[in-house]
Amino acid sequence: MPAHVRKGDTVMVTRGDDKGRVGEVLRVDPKNAQVVVKGINLQTKHLKKTQQAPQGGVIQREAPIHISKVSPVVDGKAVRVGFRTQADGSKARVARHHGKDLKVLNVVAPARGGEKPAKADAPAKPAKSAKPAKAAAPKAEGKTTKTKKAAK
Repeated sequence: MPAHVRKGDTVMVTRGDDKGRVGEVLRVDPKNAQVVVKGINLQTKHLKKTQQAPQGGVIQREAPIHISKVSPVVDGKAVRVGFRTQADGSKARVARHHGKDLKVLNVVAPARGGEKPAKADAPAKPAKSAKPAKAAAPKAEGKTTKTKKAAK
């Protein structure tokens, strides 16, 4: 399922210390459900002196936040996102309240109600042959298993 936030979107933080602040999405990590937003959730990092950075120093950088804590911004307000399938089969992200398109996603499937194209190049699979049923092994007579309680 596509995410409601994509790289390059302008989003508003809805929870946490940066609530109400607006920034641009720099990176999306769908595996961990996190986003990095420009200027949001800044953390201080102390750099050790190295040959690449002979001065060392202290820098501030954006740390990832959970994707559920941000919402796309339309007309200065945070909006919920829905998905609408276009006539050509592409999906478009749509603001629920305003109804404006946020961005059109790639074509993922043919339009609903349309016919699926037939695969002409694919070879036909041979039919599976029915396997004969295995004969059940005859049970040994006279041997029965008993639990300890039943044996007493």
